[in-house]
Amino acid sequence: MLYALICEDKPGTLEKRLEARPDHLARLESLRDQGRLVLAGPHPAIDSDNPGEAGFSGSLVVAEFDSLEAAQTWADADPYVDAGVYEKVTIKPFKKVLP
Repeated sequence: MLYALICEDKPGTLEKRLEARPDHLARLESLRDQGRLVLAGPHPAIDSDNPGEAGFSGSLVVAEFDSLEAAQTWADADPYVDAGVYEKVTIKPFKKVLP
């Protein structure tokens, strides 16, 4: 089943996010290579593709996991969690309708 991981950044964590980004992306690339990743990306803190120093307010990941518990376990091991970037991670079952 698909799950949406809705992640909210702690304020002032842009530098931590940038430092942990390579490891974070490697995990997402692994999901992609397994054919389980639907989409992933950050939420810019301002209305811009490149928010600069404004940074990001969080991230969204939609991917396939065997269960809600498996999605939670995967999310708990994210480098952004370890680095103290994420303040909150909400995981919900997701049903893709379009496209």
